[in-house]
Amino acid sequence: MNVYDKMEQLRKKAEADEGLRTELIATKGAGDPLFEFCKISCREGIEISPMDVIVYGEEMYAEIKRSTNGGGENSPALEGQDDPYELFIAELEK
Repeated sequence: MNVYDKMEQLRKKAEADEGLRTELIATKGAGDPLFEFCKISCREGIEISPMDVIVYGEEMYAEIKRSTNGGGENSPALEGQDDPYELFIAELEK
């Protein structure tokens, strides 16, 4: 199972369990939010490491960059990079 699928599985669990949802959102305030997020995920039986999330984010960004404006460094629409962890938490907060 890839990282996207694992995060989707965790999101569905969090949507069904308010306590888990609250706990995952609270990781934003931790000293190392991504580590705490992954620790909770592993406790829930979904093995995700911080490096998995980081690499997944880099791969997503690289795919978008390759498909935008010929994939060169001149991709004005891509000034920033979305963080899969931050996007996940934002979804839970809605």
